[in-house]
Amino acid sequence: MKIDENQITRVAHLARLDLRDDEKKEFTRQLSGIISYVEKINELDTSSVTPADHIVELNNVLRSDEARPSMPLDTIKDMAPEFDRGHFVVPRIIEEA
Repeated sequence: MKIDENQITRVAHLARLDLRDDEKKEFTRQLSGIISYVEKINELDTSSVTPADHIVELNNVLRSDEARPSMPLDTIKDMAPEFDRGHFVVPRIIEEA
């Protein structure tokens, strides 16, 4: 399948892109190369290859969910600009109606 400038112009119009003539020529060349490469790959016999959803095996990278002691409250208080009754105090960003 060969891509021509008319197809590039049509897709650019649908995507609301304003392409210069040199950009249309470049995209025509690039997309034609991509299409010809995919056509070449489609010539391969893949009937004996089982489909895979991932190329490499995935392992669970999450740590186990175990309760651990948290930071001391004094350390947290020292890090916060303003701290009141166990909570960070932040500026109000939503006004009441």
